[in-house]
Amino acid sequence: MIHPSDLPVAIIGAGPVGLAAAAHLVTRGLTPLVFEAGAAVAASVRAWGHVRVFSPWRYDIDGAARDLLEATGWVAPPADEIPTGDEIIDRYLAPLAALPTLAPAIRLGARVTAIGRLGLDKMTSAARDDAPFVLCWTDAGGTPRRSLARAVIDASGTWNQPNPMGIDGLPVPGEATASPRVAHGLPDVRGRERAVYAGRHVLVVGSGHSAINVVLDLLRLRESDPATQVTWALRRGGIERLLGGGLNDQLPAHGALGLAAGNAIAAGRLTLLAPFAATSLCLSGTGLRVNGRHGPDAISLQVDRAIVATGFRPDLQPLRELRIALDPSVEAPPALAPLIDPNLHSCGTVPPHGAAELRQPEPGFYIAGAKSYGRAPTFLMATGYEQVRSIVAEIAGDHEAAARVQLVLPETGVCSAPPAPTAPPCCPPVEAAPAKACCGSAA
Repeated sequence: MIHPSDLPVAIIGAGPVGLAAAAHLVTRGLTPLVFEAGAAVAASVRAWGHVRVFSPWRYDIDGAARDLLEATGWVAPPADEIPTGDEIIDRYLAPLAALPTLAPAIRLGARVTAIGRLGLDKMTSAARDDAPFVLCWTDAGGTPRRSLARAVIDASGTWNQPNPMGIDGLPVPGEATASPRVAHGLPDVRGRERAVYAGRHVLVVGSGHSAINVVLDLLRLRESDPATQVTWALRRGGIERLLGGGLNDQLPAHGALGLAAGNAIAAGRLTLLAPFAATSLCLSGTGLRVNGRHGPDAISLQVDRAIVATGFRPDLQPLRELRIALDPSVEAPPALAPLIDPNLHSCGTVPPHGAAELRQPEPGFYIAGAKSYGRAPTFLMATGYEQVRSIVAEIAGDHEAAARVQLVLPETGVCSAPPAPTAPPCCPPVEAAPAKACCGSAA
């Protein structure tokens, strides 16, 4: 008979928070089993690897992970240096994943498609708490597989679930058909994808840090290629809040972003549409026709490309056979939702929280990291580390340590990064002015 305590703890996602969870499990003598859908660890971070995060290295490295690495002679990067997403992977996450204590536990190219209880469907209650979890996943070759686990930590993030362009949260008519000329998140417009955007008219939709990062990067591209045109569409008004206190909150890097964007608008270096609501998209010649409303007026734009930086949402499909509870609006665990509501909190004002706030009706299952924040864009990488420290302590039976949650931040607050986009592990972004949103941008 299979006893859950003999099984590993499954972790979905080998990003900063997932690997931190694995480090804490190893430190407590428990066995992790990590599923990463990408071909390498932290594939989502690599997608915004060109972005510089808001916080310095001292807040970007998990404590248990640091201990494991330093035991091998690894030397941490300068504490006050601010890394890019690529640097976080190359100088921290890749060495961590390569440790002999972690490497055998990581499955790359492994996409989890469903989670349940062995032999029990969602409606069955008898002996449910004693049944192991079963994870359905496909390996790098596409072969379906199954694995058992004593507990599950879903740290898969939200990066691969971008919000659509529609102001109502729904895709705009024609958005799917126009997808060849529509990008989401934080494309590397000055690097890998420069040829796609240089000399083009680009529409950026969104009003969060991700959108601002993309806009500022496009304006830098315009300096070397003056034919590049930038139109920035905010789906809601409130540009003063966005460029003032809304971005400053407790993060100086946020304020730098807002100031840079405000200066660009004042100098007439871009066209600003606020508020803007797209009503339809269609391919038009070699470009894209975007119809919508600018305030009360109808508007039709002919652009070459569009970048939708309107934030992210969690993928809940794999969790359908689990008994989970989520806030109806934020889509975060109910006890966590009021603590992270972006209408009330910024990255620097969310209180520390752990296993108690993340607990689900399905015992032994936890959502952590950016995915635990649902649609809220205020996620901190340091917050994710404290989440999984507490969760692992709870799984290990150390309830006192699990309940003792704290978060050490600089005096002004820290947002580190997905999110999620130049965000989220998590909050990206400042490079003379740019940055990504707190692991996911606000629309």
